[in-house]
Amino acid sequence: MIRWLLAILGGVLLGGVVHLVSVLALPHIATQDAYSRLDRIAKLNTVTPIPPAEPGTALMPFMDPAFAAAACKYDLSGGPIKLIVPVSQAYTSVSFYTRGDIAYYAINDRSAGRKVIELDLMTPAQKNALPEDEDVTAADRLIIESPTATGVIVMRALAAEPSLMTQAQASLAAATCKVQLDPVPLAKR
Repeated sequence: MIRWLLAILGGVLLGGVVHLVSVLALPHIATQDAYSRLDRIAKLNTVTPIPPAEPGTALMPFMDPAFAAAACKYDLSGGPIKLIVPVSQAYTSVSFYTRGDIAYYAINDRSAGRKVIELDLMTPAQKNALPEDEDVTAADRLIIESPTATGVIVMRALAAEPSLMTQAQASLAAATCKVQLDPVPLAKR
């Protein structure tokens, strides 16, 4: 009787370990992550509109059909990225993800407090290499540190009514995601 209980307990423990390892390993071995799906339509360091979400054909999971969406696959090995996103009429958000689909920063039009969301994306090493300048304050320039050199920026603009979808798409079409060749100096802390 004790042998059977030990065998069952061993089987349950082995099953639990296998389940845990497979769940934790799956994001690293999956071939159809967001970055790979965007390979079909997006160029590097360029804002690309994401086709509207339709049942069964959504490019990315959990897309809301009330939002226009665009993405920028970035690579910081060529230098920091300057991102400029005009704010739409209803609501605009920008989310940053690593190559492994881990979200590390998000901002929306209300927290930006301006008609344009403008920021610099760089690695910690690139930020440390910036010269310091007393004339530029932290409020003048928003700098986001990316934990990885590659990743995805997803921009969304709400169309409060279906007739406003073209306006939301137009605001995202005006967004830019470019490598900065000559970064502006950073303020002293």
